[in-house]
Amino acid sequence: MPAVCFYFQVHQPYRLRHYTFFDIGANPFYEDEDANCDILLKVARKCYLPMNDVLLELIRRHEGRFKVSFSISGTALDQFEEYAPEVLESFQALGRTGCVEFLDETYCHSLSFLFSREEFREQVRRHRERIEELFNQSPRVFRNTELIYHNDVAREAEDMGYDAILAEGADHVLGWRSPSWLYQPAGCTRLKLLLKNYALSDDIAFRFSNRDWPEYPLTADKFAAWAHAVNTHGELINLFMDYETFGEHQWESSGIFDFMRALPDAVLRHPDFSFKTPTEAANSLSPRARLDVPQFMSWADAERDLTAWLGNDMQHDAIHALYACEPQVRALNDPGLTRAWRRLQTSDHFYYMCTKWFSDGDVHKYFNPYGSPYDAYINFMNVLADFRLRLDARADSMPPAGINGAEAAQQVSR
Repeated sequence: MPAVCFYFQVHQPYRLRHYTFFDIGANPFYEDEDANCDILLKVARKCYLPMNDVLLELIRRHEGRFKVSFSISGTALDQFEEYAPEVLESFQALGRTGCVEFLDETYCHSLSFLFSREEFREQVRRHRERIEELFNQSPRVFRNTELIYHNDVAREAEDMGYDAILAEGADHVLGWRSPSWLYQPAGCTRLKLLLKNYALSDDIAFRFSNRDWPEYPLTADKFAAWAHAVNTHGELINLFMDYETFGEHQWESSGIFDFMRALPDAVLRHPDFSFKTPTEAANSLSPRARLDVPQFMSWADAERDLTAWLGNDMQHDAIHALYACEPQVRALNDPGLTRAWRRLQTSDHFYYMCTKWFSDGDVHKYFNPYGSPYDAYINFMNVLADFRLRLDARADSMPPAGINGAEAAQQVSR
């Protein structure tokens, strides 16, 4: 019986303020609180609150037959609590229905797996604790930042106890295979792998309001017919997308909310179809094959690789300089400095430095608050220069190893 599996990414970064060379050593405040609050409230009004209402309505109407899943970054959860607690309450109301699954990811939506396995595990652990605290769920499924995936990511997830992991159904990895089956990652014995059906997902996320698209307008009946056509060629239709698709990327005037209100009825009209969460899919289906992914892939851009974040020298310089701070951050064990370092790891900061202005140019321009990738790099490196000064100053203020606080005070008095 084929199933539709909806997964929505919910993420908001802490955006950096305009930070000049003259702020270095003089201003320890890196984040643009006004922008962060204004953007979150705008997206909450356009997307989070109305779309959560739509999902709650659909779950109640279909009496548990309609189900979805979310991965909400820790930085988004923190901003919900700080700026829009009603958004957090609306997600909690969805969680209480029993038809919504919350997944795990890195707390700060970071690239930590690529640079520090210790930091990666720590962020995932903190995220799991946060999900348990806020939603009373212990996540069984993992998705890495921006669906960044590799055989090693899968093995790490299996070692951490997860039942399943999500990834992009990239053509260069799948070849002749279909994303509409459950797979098992190479090198794993228990973990299940769910692959995004990017063609159907992108019909909603990117093409829905494009009047030049031959299939415009996209109706629920038309989309359901495409899904039903998978019936004899697969068991699972994984629709993965940014949650901001609804109301923000595709405006309410496009009809996106009405489309979603009608879609469950259209899908369930076929008696063999159902909706499943990722855990339900992993538990009810058997892998059809092992999938070997020896090169990193993601769901970003046409290349489905890491070049959105690590495609030029500026990005490499910035991120290596940031992770070079890790030994000192850990040695100091200062909560404020650790929090600042982790928020600087958020992948958006490096995405803003991307110089790909070809097939994916409009996407990068849309999300980029800077005038150019170079401006993003300079601003980030100015912040990082100040952060390193703060690390050094904190280290200088600490007593030498083996000397406790009282002994240090006596030495100073002498």
